[in-house]
Amino acid sequence: MNKKEAKQITGGLSKPSKMPGPSYNLPATACRTGAKLAKVPGSVCSGCYALKGRYRFPNVQKALNRRLNSLNHPQWIKAMVVLITGEPVMRWHDSGDLQGPDHVKKIFEVCNNTPDTAHWLPTREAQFLKFLDPKVIPKNLIIRMSSHKINQPPVKSWPWTSTVSTTMKTCPALDQGNSCGACRACWDRKISNVTYPKH
Repeated sequence: MNKKEAKQITGGLSKPSKMPGPSYNLPATACRTGAKLAKVPGSVCSGCYALKGRYRFPNVQKALNRRLNSLNHPQWIKAMVVLITGEPVMRWHDSGDLQGPDHVKKIFEVCNNTPDTAHWLPTREAQFLKFLDPKVIPKNLIIRMSSHKINQPPVKSWPWTSTVSTTMKTCPALDQGNSCGACRACWDRKISNVTYPKH
């Protein structure tokens, strides 16, 4: 399978300007938890960036939904491996989130078949992780459980987390042109929590 065929199957990867590597986006409207939180004032999903701006353009929505529909393609795993191989880092879902346990298993397969890529998967879908032993997660993947509310402490049920705060931050992006720069904290298992500023 070549990259052109892999892109046709999966809908392709995106290249967020902030990130040091590609991402794979799904529609935010398909988030199981996030779509509900988007309607709750004070939640991290209230005013979700992936529900406004360029994400609302018809061509972008079409691409997002194409990726969502591709998840059940029998060659999705193989195609994602073709696209990701050679990338130093990968972020899953800068828009959208996990769709179910089967989706989690497929991502694990992709990670196992791209051992030289560091994968970061932020999620709010605790129900898909509560029966998952962190020890079975591929070593090149970090899943960060995101707190639901602004200024809420990190969740205690998972070893790697992220939070949003109005008073502090550990993410340096805003101080360096809204870019990760050399920072790889989100991909680092030695860093238990990353705090992003509310913006």
